[in-house]
Amino acid sequence: MGPCVWNGVDAMTVERDDAWPDGLVALYQERHLALVRLAYLLTSDREVAEEVVHDAVLALRPRWDGIADPPAYLRTAVVNRCRSWLRRQRTARAYTPPRAEDVGLGADELWDALATLDERRRTAIVLRFYEDLPDDVIAGVLGCRPATVRTLVHRGLQALRKEIAP
Repeated sequence: MGPCVWNGVDAMTVERDDAWPDGLVALYQERHLALVRLAYLLTSDREVAEEVVHDAVLALRPRWDGIADPPAYLRTAVVNRCRSWLRRQRTARAYTPPRAEDVGLGADELWDALATLDERRRTAIVLRFYEDLPDDVIAGVLGCRPATVRTLVHRGLQALRKEIAP
């Protein structure tokens, strides 16, 4: 794996800069790829996923000393930023006229099925099965109760089964 780079700055350069806490640089280097994958699964856009993760890390920097569990805080920040991006996209689509039919090269059936889910169900399913998080942690990220997470996952899986089944 190559060096971690954000905003055009190599992480090795950042390590030498006293303004960046060592723990934050180490956390970035350790979790960057997993967080980008998580953001990609939620947004389906690699560039947006990279930007969301970088913005979350930059936002964490001034709060670094006051955060009790930085990895969990960073993951929650990435999920929340993805949700905000999805809301903005949904609003933009509502006010944008439909475009001409796309001629695609073929689609990944599972990805298409995930894209049919609403934001909360898709987030709950990705956090459960990709991040392998327990209900209480997912509930903390989504700002709901663990029972709601179980319902979101259950209903999301039902919708996926209907979408994928012949």
